[in-house]
Amino acid sequence: MTALRTRRLVAIVRGSDAEASFRTVLALVESGVPLVEVSLSGADALGVLRRARAELGPDAWLGAGTVLTADDAVRAADAGANLMVTPGLGPGVEHAVAAGLPVLAGVLTPTEVIAAEAAGATALKVFPASAVGGPGYLKALLGPFPGRSFVPVGGVDAAAAARYLELGAVAVGVGSPLVGDAADGGDLNALRQRAGRFVAVCG
Repeated sequence: MTALRTRRLVAIVRGSDAEASFRTVLALVESGVPLVEVSLSGADALGVLRRARAELGPDAWLGAGTVLTADDAVRAADAGANLMVTPGLGPGVEHAVAAGLPVLAGVLTPTEVIAAEAAGATALKVFPASAVGGPGYLKALLGPFPGRSFVPVGGVDAAAAARYLELGAVAVGVGSPLVGDAADGGDLNALRQRAGRFVAVCG
């Protein structure tokens, strides 16, 4: 929670090229984005996590995304992930909490917010945020749930990130508006420029 509140930005890497994904993780960290999530739905995601952990050291925040099952959580932790990120509630959340790992649990409805808190989630990933009203939806959720650790994810560009944070989001999760095609072999210099813009907004 300290890292989320301090840096307020989680980069989401989901690539079709494992080598490019690894280089993307390093470029993001070098550009001032120290919280990076590697989605398990990307190419050789566990291998990317292992290489990134070896390169970044034991203290770096390195998340595994799209954690659905207990097995996903086990394999991700074994590969070096120290943050579990889920698109919704389920066995992945339950196992990670039981193992003492911080969990950014996917929620959308008020019922899911209550269930995620009861399950012991560290923070609440509002997903897919843009599809259900964007900042306006977060504002509505904050009515019955003031002060909760919401992290909007899904279609978050720089302007939306600023608005979410103004409303009270603890952080934002950003995929393609930040990463672009870098994890598929795209331009890392362009990635660094985008990272600079998001760091300026969220810092």
